[in-house]
Amino acid sequence: MISGPLDLFMMAGVFWNDIFGEPATPLFDVEIVSLDGNEVHCLGNVQIKAHRSIKEVKKTDLILVTSIAPVDQAFDPFYDAIPWLINHYEKGAYIAGLCTGTFILAETGLLDGKVATTHWGYASQFQKRYPKVNLKPERLITEDDNLLCSGASNACLDLSLYLVEKFYGRDITVKLAKSYIQDMDRNSQALYSVFKFQKNHNDEVIKKAQDWIENNFALKLNIEELAAKFAMGRRTFERRFKACTGDSPLLYAQRNRVEAAKALLETSNKTLEEVAYKIGYDDTGFFKKIFKKHVGSSPKAYQTKWAAK
Repeated sequence: MISGPLDLFMMAGVFWNDIFGEPATPLFDVEIVSLDGNEVHCLGNVQIKAHRSIKEVKKTDLILVTSIAPVDQAFDPFYDAIPWLINHYEKGAYIAGLCTGTFILAETGLLDGKVATTHWGYASQFQKRYPKVNLKPERLITEDDNLLCSGASNACLDLSLYLVEKFYGRDITVKLAKSYIQDMDRNSQALYSVFKFQKNHNDEVIKKAQDWIENNFALKLNIEELAAKFAMGRRTFERRFKACTGDSPLLYAQRNRVEAAKALLETSNKTLEEVAYKIGYDDTGFFKKIFKKHVGSSPKAYQTKWAAK
């Protein structure tokens, strides 16, 4: 998460030039800074040496906040950086949160009321912690008022290229992307995400309702009957369900069906008509529409990408 963006920014104006025997023209002055200027200990016992501490940085144009892990335990060491981030933002710096680094960016309060994204696997956790942020978990990159966010892990490279283009234009960025054999212009992480069945709540009745929906995804969902099954009126059931899961029962069932379809597309040679019928859709065209809405690609394209060759 540090080395990838570091390489891209340092080699902008350098890598392509070297390939074609031209003088290097570095475009970015890049530094790694830590809270105290000491080396940073990362996963796998990797130690990264910082150039200096954040307190020594008086002016900068761009700050990248790297990912943190585990998310639910990693905040305390970073709280000293929050006033520093706010100060530089107020001075005009762009600030980008990479992957779960968006949690630190959100802790500043700067993202309140703004569009953001994060790693798809932590989207529900992010939404609960920062309800004032307009989270778009399907997006790979967001930008709102000089604040940028990227999705899961390797999206940090997509964001890095996006920033190179922002500051130096398309031609430079295309050359850099070609040098690294790195795709450009990806805009969604929906193709890679997996629906997490949101059961991090204490309503046991709703958990049972979720289990029923998950185990009966091919059946037509009747909300009135399902609510009665769990001794509730429809409005009460829908309110409690959404409060616990973040989705309406119908949307939850839809997303559950899409996950079942994805599994079939990955592991079987069934036709789209067979997959649609298997998960409860008689209309293959409607199934394609729902699938694309949630996954960002057609079922056929998804199968081509993920099915065993």
